[in-house]
Amino acid sequence: MLRYLPYVASIALALFSAWMSLRHPQWRWPLGIFGALALLGTWDLLQTRTTLRRNYPILAHFRYFLESIGPEIRQYFIQADTQEVPFSRQQRALVYQRAKNVVDVVPFGTERDVYGQHYEWINHSLLPTSIPSHDFRLRIGAGTAQPYDASVFNISAMSFGSLSANAIRSLNAGAKRGGFYHDTGEGSISPYHRENGGDLVWEIGSGYFGCREQDGRFSEERFAANARDPQVKMIEVKLSQGAKPGHGGVLPGPKVSAEIAATRGVPEGVECVSPSRHSAFSTPAGLLEFVARLRELSGGKPTGFKLAIGHPWEWFAVAKAMQETGILPDFIVVDGAEGGTGAAPAEFIDHVGVPMHEALMLVHNTLVGIGLRDRIRIGAAGKVTSAFDIARTMAMGADWCNAGRGFMFALGCIQSLSCHTDRCPTGIATQDPKRWRKLDTADKSTRVFQFHDNTLKALRDLLCAAGLEHPRQLGPEHILRRVSQTEVRSLAALYRFLEPGELLERIPEHAVFRNFWSVARSDSFAAPDRVLAMREAKAR
Repeated sequence: MLRYLPYVASIALALFSAWMSLRHPQWRWPLGIFGALALLGTWDLLQTRTTLRRNYPILAHFRYFLESIGPEIRQYFIQADTQEVPFSRQQRALVYQRAKNVVDVVPFGTERDVYGQHYEWINHSLLPTSIPSHDFRLRIGAGTAQPYDASVFNISAMSFGSLSANAIRSLNAGAKRGGFYHDTGEGSISPYHRENGGDLVWEIGSGYFGCREQDGRFSEERFAANARDPQVKMIEVKLSQGAKPGHGGVLPGPKVSAEIAATRGVPEGVECVSPSRHSAFSTPAGLLEFVARLRELSGGKPTGFKLAIGHPWEWFAVAKAMQETGILPDFIVVDGAEGGTGAAPAEFIDHVGVPMHEALMLVHNTLVGIGLRDRIRIGAAGKVTSAFDIARTMAMGADWCNAGRGFMFALGCIQSLSCHTDRCPTGIATQDPKRWRKLDTADKSTRVFQFHDNTLKALRDLLCAAGLEHPRQLGPEHILRRVSQTEVRSLAALYRFLEPGELLERIPEHAVFRNFWSVARSDSFAAPDRVLAMREAKAR
């Protein structure tokens, strides 16, 4: 049969080459090649693990090869410039151009379908403004001993261990030069975060890395020693992350190098576990008490938490705890389900958690409704790469934006989708020194700075065109979205925005608030009785 032809031909050619090599030594090379193919085909027939190889000896390997390079073939030759998987060629090209400080203008006209559903734009003004500076800032923790004036665009949480030493060095050096912050990720503050002195936001995850006892419990003494470092500007408690909310993590023992062990405060060579939940608190009020304690131990630095929204009653429970205890975080970072990660189960990446727009709207509306929005800052993260992404996100209620993969593109990431293999071709998401040492920190830190700087220049130009003077003036009325070929709505018309203090007076006509606000409890994250009753009724 034809499917066995390559195998039979390999055997025949191997035998012929063997016979010819007896008289002509140069035939030893064909003998080696055809002999190896014959052995491969024989092994394919004898093994029992893969039926495809038994039915198609030798030929099956060509399929495996083509399948292995399928992502590259699609990325380079098939995918459209605007197809986001997860980032489009157009999005990546924009970051590369701004990072390299080369021309980023587009010729001839837009490639987007301006009459297609979901097309978005910002309305311009007949009276454009002139803004002298693009260094847009906001004060976080105005009531603390050490408030921080943050840029409206910063580096999102990415840990040393997930990223390489030179990637961390480059990001922090770029942040230092541009005056924006660099979130450490839950892997704690490594020596590479400290080398260049860029502003840090220290993220405290459930593993309490950098501030833990040997048994994994939180250590106040070790936390204070790191948190009072002048380079650390804010403290962020990580409740969950967009790409894998509700999921812990495990770093296998062989990957826990001496550097990672010293950074995280764990034994070298021993499996390092990030639990799926915190042990320092178990209730909404306990979370706020923990935030207040960290603020005190840090010497009065702005302290808040990051979360991906899941069950709405859990977020409402935190909001009610703010009302009842009077303890407020200085900021909240909302991480969308479209956020990135080095590795996560497919179901978590594709189907768990609320996307950033809806999550941001819920947090913003809740704080407005209980009269606390002006006292708590909100950051947001989730596929932010352009000035329009920043403008739209701030128009929906955020005070600033963070980006992770955008800054990875600035470092040279080519979206090879090999972050979890330790074989990142650009030396960014790997701990292999043969790879990451090739990443030039002087060049890449400049690109990080230039990407940030040019993006904020583009944001300034958008604001000027819209007749505004600062991103804080952006509102949902400024962003338009096409909902059909003949209908356009502003975000103000598409979304229900609460009035200040509205939740203190009545429950608004909004399904999520109507169903869950009144039953959420400040002393528990557990599902309220109404939800449990609905589950029991459905089970019956």
